[in-house]
Amino acid sequence: MRSTAPLPLPQPPARDRYFDTLRAVALIRVVTYHTFGWAWCGMVFPSMGIMFGLAGTLMAKSLERPAAKVLRSRLRRLLPPFWFWGVFVVLAMLVHDWMPGWEIVYWVVPLGDPPGNAWGEQAWEILWYLRTYLWFVLLSPLLLRVFRLAPVFVLLLSLAPILVLTYLWAGPDNRFGSALWDLSTYLFCWLLGFAHRDGVLERLKPALVVVLSLAALGYGGWYAFSQQGEVGTYDLDEIPLAQAFWSAGFVLLLMWAKAYFRIDFAWLTRFRRTDRVVTIFNARAVTIYLWHEIALILAVPLIDQFWNVPAFEKWLPLDSQWFMFGIGWILIAVFVLACGWVEDVAAKKRPRLLPS
Repeated sequence: MRSTAPLPLPQPPARDRYFDTLRAVALIRVVTYHTFGWAWCGMVFPSMGIMFGLAGTLMAKSLERPAAKVLRSRLRRLLPPFWFWGVFVVLAMLVHDWMPGWEIVYWVVPLGDPPGNAWGEQAWEILWYLRTYLWFVLLSPLLLRVFRLAPVFVLLLSLAPILVLTYLWAGPDNRFGSALWDLSTYLFCWLLGFAHRDGVLERLKPALVVVLSLAALGYGGWYAFSQQGEVGTYDLDEIPLAQAFWSAGFVLLLMWAKAYFRIDFAWLTRFRRTDRVVTIFNARAVTIYLWHEIALILAVPLIDQFWNVPAFEKWLPLDSQWFMFGIGWILIAVFVLACGWVEDVAAKKRPRLLPS
């Protein structure tokens, strides 16, 4: 008699470990930069451009479904972790004499920079990324439609807004102006994600990609160093035009190499611990990003207490930035365990201390 056992269910496709690894490294670089303040970090690995490029690819993939459903899903995944984190930051600022106005609505939906006082600035100043990401998500149905009319032309044209803002019109000095600068800075990277998803990059000739990438890197690097006299640094975070072109060239190479050489980092699964860390970083990316500055803030008074213990004072490098970096990561791990479950709830999953 023939067996009537049910056929095994198809397994969901494995995650792309190349992109997952890039996202994990980008988060590590963000924490490193915010600890040490090294200006060269952005040139070695332009984290924000990479993260916008990865997000653009995922958004283009998601928009194969109805746009309204995709937008609701993205908002649901982003806003609850932001609200949860925001409750603690807002209450702390209120305790420290902050008097909010109507702009507090941006703590509900960060379409503009959420307001705050100087006491909490180190915590809330990172929210520009969430605001920019939210606008890209909302604009993506239209951007993707325009992009597909003439992919290569639109991709190249996407660098025009940052050139206009730098050389012709600086935009208004308000929340709209800030959003305009950030959207213009990373528009190319977001559309580059579209280009990867649609197979545009793998059809480009390698020589053309290398020339365009090196040209963008060269111009971005030249502009960054040429502004040192005026800005006082070559830090890309302080020079939007340099950030835009350096990120464009860097991310173009990463995305093109992924598409052309079919890089997937599948070998990473052989290294279980490393693969596990990459998984945690990706499943808790919003938590790590939101809480990492608070972890670094709390590391300072915690280390101050260590000075009261003679053995710690003698044997631990309490005055080293590297020691603070290590303590910061320990506190980040605590926040991942204590607060990461919010990302599970936002994704309609069973809450866990750590993702499986």
